[in-house]
Amino acid sequence: MTNVTPFPGNGAGQVGFDRLELQRIMDLYGRMVSAGHWRDYAMDMGREAAIFSAFRRSAERPEYRIEKRPALRHRQGMWALVGESGQVLKRGQELQGVLAPVERKLLRIVED
Repeated sequence: MTNVTPFPGNGAGQVGFDRLELQRIMDLYGRMVSAGHWRDYAMDMGREAAIFSAFRRSAERPEYRIEKRPALRHRQGMWALVGESGQVLKRGQELQGVLAPVERKLLRIVED
């Protein structure tokens, strides 16, 4: 019982979200859940990309995917917002700018 077996794929070369990035994404997720737009999420962290997927219902394709691909940092920008059909809706260097189209869905006109 003293043998410790390392977990396969010890994370070497794995892309992930840092604390501030994940906090920003989860803040948006929480606001979308409270507004009734999203119900579930999934995260996938691989060698080339870290992906956060947001679902309207858990049995469907994700409504949005937020992708971080550091290999594209100097070309197109490492952040991408991908729609349900797989098309890239927004790409950029800053996470805040890429999340802007989703955050616009939360804006409502308040009448007096």
